Amino acid sequence: MKLIYDVDARPDFKNRLVFAFQQVLAIMAATIAVPLIVKNGMSTSAALFGAGVGTLVYIAFTKKKSPVFLGSSFAFIGSMVSAFAGAVSVSAGYAGLILGAIFAGLVYVLFSILIKTSGVEWVNKLLPPEVIGPTVAIIGLSLASNAVGDLQTASASGVQSQWAVLCGIITLITTMIVSTYGKNNIKLVPFIIGILVGYACALVLTLIGNATGNEALQIIDFSPIKALVEGGVSLKTFFAVPDFTFLEAAKGLKDLDPIYIGSIAVAYIPVALVVFAEHIADHKNISSIIEKDLLSDPGLENTLLGDGIGSMVGAFFGGCANTTYGESVACVAITRNASVVTIFTAAIECIIISFLSPFVAFISTIPNCVMGGVCMALYGFIAVSGLKMIKKVDLDHNRNLFVVSTILISGIGGLSLTFGKITLTTVACALLLGILVNYLLRNDPN
Repeated sequence: MKLIYDVDARPDFKNRLVFAFQQVLAIMAATIAVPLIVKNGMSTSAALFGAGVGTLVYIAFTKKKSPVFLGSSFAFIGSMVSAFAGAVSVSAGYAGLILGAIFAGLVYVLFSILIKTSGVEWVNKLLPPEVIGPTVAIIGLSLASNAVGDLQTASASGVQSQWAVLCGIITLITTMIVSTYGKNNIKLVPFIIGILVGYACALVLTLIGNATGNEALQIIDFSPIKALVEGGVSLKTFFAVPDFTFLEAAKGLKDLDPIYIGSIAVAYIPVALVVFAEHIADHKNISSIIEKDLLSDPGLENTLLGDGIGSMVGAFFGGCANTTYGESVACVAITRNASVVTIFTAAIECIIISFLSPFVAFISTIPNCVMGGVCMALYGFIAVSGLKMIKKVDLDHNRNLFVVSTILISGIGGLSLTFGKITLTTVACALLLGILVNYLLRNDPN
């Protein structure tokens, strides 16, 4: 895949703003979904701010060589819920979120130190292409049901609707056509154009649905905009400081005790070990796209530090432990724009957007089905990127065949394990099984 903009390229300012906004759209749905799922008053605006700041930290630690955006990690949702469930107050729960992100970040820091002293070769031996390739594919495939579920849902009514599917498919087809046949800079913004076309279709159907009372046609939920308008037009409603996590957490510091702190450590640290493996998978994936080995330069120790420290800083503001986003990697692959300056600009845009209430409200009205259409392309590219890594693997050898098949079947089948408050995700189980099978069959004579 020939890149249009390489890692160190600097698109002109006007185009850069547009390219960066496309990255924001690619990561936004998942980033704000985490606080919405965890609830307890968590702020989506603060999560956006935290993702932007965390990404800036990551770019600094990776010496501007890795074009990846950091966003709220779904892997830590169970840990975040546990932080609130085990707290004596909501404020203590917020303090637990920050403390948990620190524990998770320290796991990354320790791995970084280990790799700095022992080198990265053991990682390559532990995770060869026959292990990492199908794992990357599973990262995309495990999200398939999310994309299809969103594709079928009319946001305003919450019902499954063929009209919602129509809007999503129109979004997907528009995105594919623009990416394939678009000229010049148009080719670089397929998601923005796809979302705009899908939104326009959804708007027409919603107006008809509202006029006729047909729930299946009520695609767009305008309640975020209505709430803003009903609050009156003022500087405060236009420009609002997000509810940063550290402000609420400060009130709960007095409620922290050794037992609660220990429970936070148990809830976060094992998950961080799993996300560490996903971190490697994401970076091997983006390395294959930009044709530069990020595990060697800037080095896995630096990408881990950027991810770990970025996650801590992001959680301090937004409460969510961050991670490198497959959606961001897929956006780079599809648009062939690997410019780190574009990622930097996207991070700045996220920070600015988090203060603009009307903009956050408008973005919140983008229907699930439209984002579902976009995500079909994003998640599909993640899956295909993983399968491309397997191309050079000799599947005539039983060892390779069993490793790949074990990962694919356990991942597609949705295998996950729960031990108390700790859940090993589908991706984690598939990866661990693949590592185990690869080790057991390491002496394959064929």
